Amino acid sequence: MKRSSRISRSARLAGNRRYALFVAVVTLALTSASVATADDGPGPFGVTTVTEVNKQSVRVGALFGSAHATSLAGGHHCTASVVHSAGHNLIVSAAHCLDGDPGDVFVPGYRDGKAPYGVWKVVQRYLPDGWNQGQAEDSDIGFATVAEVDGKNIEDVVGADRFATGMATGATAVTITGYPSATDQPINCTNKPTQHSATQQRIDCPGFTGGTSGSPWVNGDQQVVGVIGGHEQGGLTPDISYSVVLGKEAAELYKDATSDPE
Repeated sequence: MKRSSRISRSARLAGNRRYALFVAVVTLALTSASVATADDGPGPFGVTTVTEVNKQSVRVGALFGSAHATSLAGGHHCTASVVHSAGHNLIVSAAHCLDGDPGDVFVPGYRDGKAPYGVWKVVQRYLPDGWNQGQAEDSDIGFATVAEVDGKNIEDVVGADRFATGMATGATAVTITGYPSATDQPINCTNKPTQHSATQQRIDCPGFTGGTSGSPWVNGDQQVVGVIGGHEQGGLTPDISYSVVLGKEAAELYKDATSDPE
């Protein structure tokens, strides 16, 4: 359960050791044959680097529990991102990230203990029946609304990606951005997903340790077509990540989240 928001102390230590190897892995990858171009676009593919601050990356942020809501440094447990909704107040993550602390806050563009775009309190959570009734790995997707900050909605501050269901796995490359719990900077990697099963997809990207659950899989059309979670709650190693294939259940959940008048 590498990316659960409720990992044990030993798992956290293991995650920290993995992240200590992360810099070496990235350095080696960037100087290897992996910088070659891919057949459907520019490389490098399968290389993980520290994320640059840009219009796209600030839509992704870290989730903090109530104990760290006012003192952010080092307290994040999962990743989430802003997706478009009529209310301009919706984030998406893994169900196992949202099924916990009622005092969670979301910090888009979080970096080095700072919240340049504000701290947004999670208000309402939307989890699939399959998760609520038995934590089914094929239902590890969830949404949440966040409260206004200074009279503004989050989508109006940082923008949003579109949530897309029914997309063919691996049709295009995706970029994954997430927050390892052992660092206060986001990382990202681009690669092509492959099918793990009829209901699960996987991607090979190094360095995605504990804390990266909920990281969005964003294609070139700025559509979220997956989030880290699902099989093994996202994966048992830092180099292979999973996501639920976003199908009918995810589409219905998104509809509920965007039509609820709260």
